Amino acid sequence: MKLPEYGRSIQNMVDYAITIEDPQERQRCANTIISIMGNMNPQLRDVTDFNHKLWDHLAIMSDFKLDIEYPYEIVPQDHLDSRPELVNYPNSNIKYRHYGRTVEMLINAACDFEEGVEKDNMIALIGNHMRKAYTTWNKDVVEEQKIVDDLYELSQGKLVLTPERLQLMQKRMDEAMRRTGGNNNKNNGKAKMGNNKNNRKRFDTKR
Repeated sequence: MKLPEYGRSIQNMVDYAITIEDPQERQRCANTIISIMGNMNPQLRDVTDFNHKLWDHLAIMSDFKLDIEYPYEIVPQDHLDSRPELVNYPNSNIKYRHYGRTVEMLINAACDFEEGVEKDNMIALIGNHMRKAYTTWNKDVVEEQKIVDDLYELSQGKLVLTPERLQLMQKRMDEAMRRTGGNNNKNNGKAKMGNNKNNRKRFDTKR
């Protein structure tokens, strides 16, 4: 069978239609087959080009041997054997693939922000997104300092997750948890915020 989704009975009807010698009878038979094929998926009757696709399928099932007057220009046979063109994917280098290109674009945009509340919110948003991306691809618990260091590196030292911004990051994360109303996996991958004195000292060296 050329198109198994229509079943053996429809395929047998198509094979029979090819053998009909009378052109008018052959056309009537084809119209009847199309009607039956359409009734198999009545929910698709309002879909654009649905009938056109049915006639394409009829031609395919007949191996393009059914000599009738098609109401549409059917798909060329050679198109069925051709391969689609290759899609060109961006070949940009990503420093950390688990963060993705989007994070790098956000970081570049945040570097141009003037100092203030808007920039603090943006950095906190980026930090949250980095934490989520990290825990998606790594089973290990993400340390606060890992996000701090990676953001500092990716921004070439222009963005620093200060203690104040980390608190804002935690606040945004808690608000998101409340909005979703979920406690599932609350501690899974959660950044360890603000209790490590060694981390506090490292912030000062990057200001």
